[in-house]
Amino acid sequence: MLRTGPLARLSASPWTLIAVWALSRLWLVAAALKVPPLAGDGTLDPSVDTVYRGWFGVLASGTFPAHDVSWQYPPGAALPILAPGLLPSLDYGHAFVLTAALTDALVTAGLLWLAMRKGRSLAAAWLWTAALAVLSTMPWNRFDLQVTAVAMAALVVAASSRPWADRAFGALVALGALIKVWPALLLAGTGRGRRTRHSWLSAALTGAVLLAGFALAMPHALSFLTAQKSRGIQIESVGALPFHVARHFGWSGTWKAKDGSHEFVGPYVETVSLVMQCLTVLALGWLLYWRTRRPAPSDGAPWLLPDASLTAVLLFVVTSRVISPQYLVWLVGLAAVCLLGRETSQRPAAWLVLAACVFTTLGFPLLYRGLRDDADPLAIANLFVRDLLLIAAAGLSAVRLWRVGQLGRKEP
Repeated sequence: MLRTGPLARLSASPWTLIAVWALSRLWLVAAALKVPPLAGDGTLDPSVDTVYRGWFGVLASGTFPAHDVSWQYPPGAALPILAPGLLPSLDYGHAFVLTAALTDALVTAGLLWLAMRKGRSLAAAWLWTAALAVLSTMPWNRFDLQVTAVAMAALVVAASSRPWADRAFGALVALGALIKVWPALLLAGTGRGRRTRHSWLSAALTGAVLLAGFALAMPHALSFLTAQKSRGIQIESVGALPFHVARHFGWSGTWKAKDGSHEFVGPYVETVSLVMQCLTVLALGWLLYWRTRRPAPSDGAPWLLPDASLTAVLLFVVTSRVISPQYLVWLVGLAAVCLLGRETSQRPAAWLVLAACVFTTLGFPLLYRGLRDDADPLAIANLFVRDLLLIAAAGLSAVRLWRVGQLGRKEP
């Protein structure tokens, strides 16, 4: 009865989705822009108003901010940082929020169009609309929306039957990886044989050309290669969970502002950091093993590429030494592409990601100061729930990917 009830019919209407999207964005984008009566003290988010604005000034002068410890990105990250300069009549901060809002609008329109064109449910568009709203103003104050849009476009293009689809997929993956490295993980799910050869070669050539272009045009383009080596355990990561508890039992460590984030320093931190890096290597090893066991007929299953992409990025996130709130934008985007396919195995993981968004927003910014400064039990409990939801999503995603990869069909 629920499938044919008024609520189900309402959620199946594209006009309902458009109305919810418009109302939520009208509120949240205005809040990000500090439009009255949501202005507060009138100051934009520090990430935009201070960090990105400073990077813009350096990048616009023709070089990369190599001596800024918070700049740890590949050279393609210059593109979303410089993009607001295309709106010279606006203040940089306001222009940045508007470019992010335009990206959100394009992604929503694309998801809606794809669902209606293929006669599918609006689950993908609803997930994207709801999850970004739950994440509050954060998505419009980071450039993760832009790189996620590139990754989503790559997966959509790869599902096309056009002869150039694999090469276009590889080129878009390379572009995304040059903005933030994680889109390179999308290559893990390509079908063996011709599809892998075409997409991987296209990604390698596109990446090499773009990287060479940045290196020749702007000094310090390759500084990102060594920027991550000193990263520790960021206080919101899975590896940080035991230290939050240990602070209540006499652990002598503390947190420190380091490399553009807040990280734990003290006894056993380096050991846990090494363990997390080993877990990342093991996760990548499992993905490679999954590829070797993936049967050839699955090349004809377009839903398997986005499924594998979500699994790969989830495994990367939960084993990373850093889990920033904006990482959830990546996961939401990939999960939304998965939901475009009826055969996807990732529906449970997608809804766990949505649940994790709720606790992410509770943790940042609402409970963040208590977590960082006071080891507040409520803030710690919230972080445990969020991280355990992500671990559950990663585990369930991997199990279901393995099963459908072996069966060559949808998980029951």
